[in-house]
Amino acid sequence: MNLHVRVISQHPPGGRCSLYAGYAEVLAAHLDTRMEVVFMTERDAHGSGFPSLLLNGCPLQPADGVILMPADIIAALAAHGMSGEAMTGLAEALEAPLERMLEAAG
Repeated sequence: MNLHVRVISQHPPGGRCSLYAGYAEVLAAHLDTRMEVVFMTERDAHGSGFPSLLLNGCPLQPADGVILMPADIIAALAAHGMSGEAMTGLAEALEAPLERMLEAAG
């Protein structure tokens, strides 16, 4: 599966921007995907501005409406046709950036 991961971030990145960049790094490492971080000044969470995480140009939407969680990313990958076998261990790996953000905020 050819997957392109894009993060739209502010500069310097804040909490969610850093989290989404961390998610993108995990995706790139586990799925051998292309990843890029684009810096913008327009705030449009989960859309065309920051903070956003896009898979093949489609912004992911958080189930809670506020912040993307690993389950949201796994569901989006499945919707894009990725097999469960290809995602083995990914949910656990996506927890690491979330834990780092929560520790930094704590």
